[in-house]
Amino acid sequence: MNILIKNGTIVTSDRTFSSDIYIYDNKITQIGNSLNISESIDKTIDAKGFYIFPGGIDPHVHMHLPTPAGYSSDDFESGSSAALFGGTTTLIDFVTPLKGQTLIEALNQRKVEAENSLCDYSFHVSPIEWKDTTEQEIKDCIKAGITSFKVYMAYKDSIGLNDDDIFKVMQVVGKAGGIVTLHCEIGDKIDELKNELAENSKLSPEFHPVSRPTHTESEAVKKAIELAKKAGCSIYIVHTSTEDSIKHIEEAQKTGQIVYSESCPQYLLLDDSKYIGDFKDTSKFIISPPLRKKEDQNILWDSINKGIVKTIGTDHCPFNMKQKIQGINDFRKIPNGAGGVEHRLSLLFTYGVLENIITINQFVDITSTQAAKIFGLYPQKGEIAVGSDADLIIWNPEKENIILLKHINRIVI
Repeated sequence: MNILIKNGTIVTSDRTFSSDIYIYDNKITQIGNSLNISESIDKTIDAKGFYIFPGGIDPHVHMHLPTPAGYSSDDFESGSSAALFGGTTTLIDFVTPLKGQTLIEALNQRKVEAENSLCDYSFHVSPIEWKDTTEQEIKDCIKAGITSFKVYMAYKDSIGLNDDDIFKVMQVVGKAGGIVTLHCEIGDKIDELKNELAENSKLSPEFHPVSRPTHTESEAVKKAIELAKKAGCSIYIVHTSTEDSIKHIEEAQKTGQIVYSESCPQYLLLDDSKYIGDFKDTSKFIISPPLRKKEDQNILWDSINKGIVKTIGTDHCPFNMKQKIQGINDFRKIPNGAGGVEHRLSLLFTYGVLENIITINQFVDITSTQAAKIFGLYPQKGEIAVGSDADLIIWNPEKENIILLKHINRIVI
């Protein structure tokens, strides 16, 4: 279909200007005024008064994730539908193999699970153990087009790696020119704290953040940076939530080390007061890392402006109340995760752009362009330019919506 978008205000990460856009065969072929179009136009859209953004890229989602509480409550079809409804046109999900399964086998299996996605997608692959074959398995994934690999510093009883194995992954990926993304929490310390709380019958949701204090994140961030520097590997810290983590990341960035930071709307907009109250109200906010203090929120917003935090993902991993209630007597059994993929852009536009905390160009940068650049999708994605994919959002800045708390499978506030 050939589409002409007229009279819109185009916003990219570095420019804002009025122009028409002509789309041919799903690609942007012309940008300008008084365009010379020889083909017949199938559809004309008048975008006067509206912004045109590159489609959002969410670099951190977990669709159809198996857990002891069952699969997360969005599969690729429902989750991608929510993403598109909110202006996100590309998702980056995860491949988490079973013990003994090769990475390429797990990748191929995950591709089948994602076939019903309504939007574009890619993957990070997670080595969950180091075997004699792991180095070659990583290389096989790179040949298949995967350049980012996720490791967990927590959850060592299931998918987490010890420091020595994380270093081995970093060496292989770094040598190949890829990037390692990291869930940074000191899992051993968290397990100790959880056990101490249980011994004292402190098992309600309010003790979830107590079991994962800020230093368990920031110490892991510091260690990850040190390992990456030694290994010569670029790294990407997912869901950064604390002031001290930001300090470590900023210090590394100042030395020229390639360390990217991602945060999420929940850490920018919510705080740990959400854990006080009835189970039905507090359990929906059981996520890891947990919600932090208002002071941490301020630091994160400031870090976006400084360019320390490069991207905003969602860590979209929703569960319904039937699943959450499995931990009604023990917060350790509450499946960790919440939704957000549908509302990421609207939340950042409302509480970032409209509150004059970030500019509209920064909004595009953190929701689309930087993720495209970091994960090898640019300029096909994350940009409005001739030759780029026509993944475009026509955004009405006057539109208002109310997010209802009862839809807990897809919201963060």
